[in-house]
Amino acid sequence: MGAIIAINGSPRKEWNTATLLGHALKGAASVGKETELVHLYDLDFKGCTSCFACKLKGGKSYGKCAVKDDLTPVLEQIYEADALLLGSPIYLGTATGEMRSFLERLIYPYLVYDPRRSTLFPRRMPTGFIYTMGADEARAREMGFWDQFRLTELVLGRIFGPSETLLVSDTLQFDDYSRYESSAFDPEAKARRHREVFPGECKKAFDLGKRLGQAGKDVRGRKNR
Repeated sequence: MGAIIAINGSPRKEWNTATLLGHALKGAASVGKETELVHLYDLDFKGCTSCFACKLKGGKSYGKCAVKDDLTPVLEQIYEADALLLGSPIYLGTATGEMRSFLERLIYPYLVYDPRRSTLFPRRMPTGFIYTMGADEARAREMGFWDQFRLTELVLGRIFGPSETLLVSDTLQFDDYSRYESSAFDPEAKARRHREVFPGECKKAFDLGKRLGQAGKDVRGRKNR
């Protein structure tokens, strides 16, 4: 049985993104799925190097990334997974650089340069993406962040199968706002929202993980029949 793999694209292992991913994995575990959390910032890897070995007809790396580094075993695990869950804070309007580099290495080998932009991934695998950001959701829409989210969702859907996005906005960024230049924010409002609203966002993440776990179980069951 394949597991639900969660990828943390944040450098922080115990803050908003990691916490939400943890709740999502609890949701997957609640329907009997094995789970694993990978912290990208623990790994030594780079993005796509444009070697095109994954596109070489008859090549030994056709359809898979030829680069060997700390990301290689993670990509192999994902190939066998039942579902994939991604998480990242928003840096400059999109996911972190580590997450972007990971997505290049994950997606590009499966993308076929044919008129249909077909996929070499051997089955449909549900995916989910949790984003966190300090600004509120209105700001995300005003700045066009949702365009980035939907594009990533579209690509994940094309390569792997059904994908959904959860944005958790207006998050608590610091324990003590007085220590940092952050006058754009109201520390008391941030703390209150973290106490009163963030638990509900964790429940949304749990439900997302549960849906992915159930969908992954259904896909695996059809594959094994």
